[in-house]
Amino acid sequence: MPNYLLAVHLNPAELSEDEMDRSVAEVDALNAEMQAAGVWVFAGGLHPAESTQVVRAVANGEILTTDGPYGESKEQMAGFWILEAADTDAATAWARKATVACRGPVEVRPLHDEPEA
Repeated sequence: MPNYLLAVHLNPAELSEDEMDRSVAEVDALNAEMQAAGVWVFAGGLHPAESTQVVRAVANGEILTTDGPYGESKEQMAGFWILEAADTDAATAWARKATVACRGPVEVRPLHDEPEA
């Protein structure tokens, strides 16, 4: 079965501490549901975008490291799931639940298939 990235994007400033606590509890329940259904491969929440480092190759082979975030936006990637789902429709069904639990948009993106050994 193919794997999918479900990437959660949000502006943490828009959520109160109580709302964030409720979201964390709902995400924990969703993780348990995904694991029970056998689709959960891996998931993780991310520290705030301000804690990032951006590394990029620039002219003459130099490597430049700067404080992040990479994107200049109020909404940043806050967490993600890697799911094994039958197809995009199945992955999107999980994203519908994830957007409610996370209180932010969830991008569904297929991963490239691994080459057969």
